[in-house]
Amino acid sequence: MAPLSNPRISSQSSRKRSLLSRLLISLAVLTVWLAAVMIYQTHKPLPAGTSYESPLYSVDEVNFLYDLTYPDGKGGVHQERQIVDRVLQMIEEAREYVVLDLFLFNDYVHEGQRYPDVSGEVTRRLIAQKKKHPRLQITFVTDEINTNYGSAPNPLLEQLKQAGAQIVITDVNPLRDSTPAYSAIWRTFIQWFGHSGTGWIPNLMASSGPDITARSYLKLLNVKANHRKVVATENSALISSGNIHNASALHSNIAFEVRGNITADILSSEQAVADFSGGGALPRWQGASSNQGSKGPGGISQTASAPLQIRYLTEGKIYKYLLESIRSTTKGDTLWMGMFYLADSQVLNELVEAGQRGVQIRLILDPNQNAFGQEKIGLLNRPVAQELLERSGQEMQIRWYNTTKEQYHTKLLYIAKAKGPSMVMGGSANFTARNLDDLNLENDLWISVPKGNKLTRDLDHYFNRIWYNEGAEYSLDYSAYHEESVWFKDIMYRLQKGLGFTTN
Repeated sequence: MAPLSNPRISSQSSRKRSLLSRLLISLAVLTVWLAAVMIYQTHKPLPAGTSYESPLYSVDEVNFLYDLTYPDGKGGVHQERQIVDRVLQMIEEAREYVVLDLFLFNDYVHEGQRYPDVSGEVTRRLIAQKKKHPRLQITFVTDEINTNYGSAPNPLLEQLKQAGAQIVITDVNPLRDSTPAYSAIWRTFIQWFGHSGTGWIPNLMASSGPDITARSYLKLLNVKANHRKVVATENSALISSGNIHNASALHSNIAFEVRGNITADILSSEQAVADFSGGGALPRWQGASSNQGSKGPGGISQTASAPLQIRYLTEGKIYKYLLESIRSTTKGDTLWMGMFYLADSQVLNELVEAGQRGVQIRLILDPNQNAFGQEKIGLLNRPVAQELLERSGQEMQIRWYNTTKEQYHTKLLYIAKAKGPSMVMGGSANFTARNLDDLNLENDLWISVPKGNKLTRDLDHYFNRIWYNEGAEYSLDYSAYHEESVWFKDIMYRLQKGLGFTTN
């Protein structure tokens, strides 16, 4: 006779199976949902007006500026500062408008550190100019890192707002996700709680800065940014690699100043950011001011016969022109690069192939040793440099900039052509996927320049001075940062690239 089953045990077993089934279904639905969010947020249409390339403009002149910090030979450092000084002059010369878009703009530093008060200088100059010329329009577009992702107001931006400036904090949510595995979770579960409030967690970016909320830190981990750097007035526009930021004040950077109709493209690109960030109308380019003469400031004309050709580029269009420029190189050309971060796989491939074609490749890289006075471990550039040397059969030439407590923050490509016009690219974009592949907001200037032009002479002087240590020890041999144990950094570098968990 078969034993009788226990109805109570059978019922409990059935409930467990039902609960497990519902749990598995829920996990499957959640997995599908998160995967869908990841796919959409990495492929969704870009906000209107981003990933932009301007028409080709012909101009007589492009001004090259740089900041350079280097050891003075006496245990200290010396700085040659051109970029911030020129920005201050541009503000003083402005009567109609000043439009700034800067990634970092604050005076927060780590305790015990001292830096030039460049952000305060610019703030005071803007306010003073507004008082002198009340009709002056000031628009400041910036990244939410400067408000600690909503944890605390930025005192400098608040001063500008009280003086009548329009402040636009970029809404990066419409941009594609660069850390999709994390961002899918953040978008699904966390974003709805906001990120403002009273901060209580110490500020890891600068210990003298305000405390930050947990929700702000969680938003920071999306690692999305408006990384642009531009200052525009009715007279000219300056595209730079440098932030106007106290803790960055000693960094080495480059900039290009342009004039004329390309300013309309720059302002239109900034208007696009304001539009998807809830900002108002920005000034529009109306042509050269009446007091500048028919050729504009400095005698700059814009005619079909002018020798230089320029384009303004943002986001992925920078990538397009960068790859095209490297691919255009032939035997006898010299490719100079000064770069804070170099890591994009396609750019590395193109550099190796250019070297195989007989192009002389000379790279000046930041050793990635310092970040605002804090030590780093050499990512990303050190494993990248080793990879390039190995792939090129040790033929590629690499030197490290001789940093102290600052960074070689330059983002500059100069292709000195043996035949035909040379090519130049510079601005905010590091040569990494985050900076090139329609993720961050970025801006660069592309320039075609004939041999013997003042711009090529300036660039030749800049790179030769650093490469050959003319007058100071600006750069070091590759061996200065070569490490036998670099393999573990190579693993970390590849994990970061594969997973997207990197700030670069």
